[in-house]
Amino acid sequence: MKLYSWNVNGIRAVLKKGVFQSFLKAHDPDILCLQETKAERGQVEIDLPGYKEYWNSAVKKGYSGTAVFSKREPLSVINGFPKDFTRRFKFADELERDSAEEGRVITAEYDSYFVVTVYTPNAKEDLSRLALRFEHWDPAFLAYLKLLEKRKPVIFCGDLNVAHTELDLANSKSNKGKKGFTDEERKGFQGFVDAGFIDTFRLFKQGNGHYTWWSHFANSRARNIGWRIDYFLVSPQLRGAVTAADIHPDILGSDHCPVSIQLEF
Repeated sequence: MKLYSWNVNGIRAVLKKGVFQSFLKAHDPDILCLQETKAERGQVEIDLPGYKEYWNSAVKKGYSGTAVFSKREPLSVINGFPKDFTRRFKFADELERDSAEEGRVITAEYDSYFVVTVYTPNAKEDLSRLALRFEHWDPAFLAYLKLLEKRKPVIFCGDLNVAHTELDLANSKSNKGKKGFTDEERKGFQGFVDAGFIDTFRLFKQGNGHYTWWSHFANSRARNIGWRIDYFLVSPQLRGAVTAADIHPDILGSDHCPVSIQLEF
């Protein structure tokens, strides 16, 4: 089983560049999770024979959004959080933007596990969404994952919009306290680890230099001055099934590159 995750930063743009089709042909994922699709299904000219498609688009046009393409039809597919979570947690920020309406989560249920893709809200340059992230979104998402885990193990992936440790970005000192590397965001990620979820990439590779996002400025990608903010994490029961975890910086078309894992049962 090959699972891939990719923040495409606009699927229409990636399709227009032709890189999405070549990526699919070369890597042939069994399950592909996308973030920041910025489109509804009807706006996308795409033909994916052999895949079932599931989309969760934002209410706001051309913004956010996730999708799952799967060769196997899931037992069920859920968009967003359960309604009781929207009551328990405050998903609106100071501008009353409701992150629960931004198409940020899709859950696909299979026989022996769940696959969840997530596009975590960005804290923003002025950190105006940091409280939303730390006090509401991250706790809600973790509670949701633990709820799923009561039924079967969970694989979750996506753009979590945080570099977990100093090894996960090129310039940790100059970025400390800035969006994506605040203590609060890092604690939010650590909450997943403390709950038992395993950062699959770190099972195979240590050290820095392994990044999934690069700024468009100062030739950052060519110089590999980046951040690792895209992840696959799994429940501890699946640790032995993970035989590979990779980052694919050679795949262009977005400011993020795909990440992947391979499972053998």
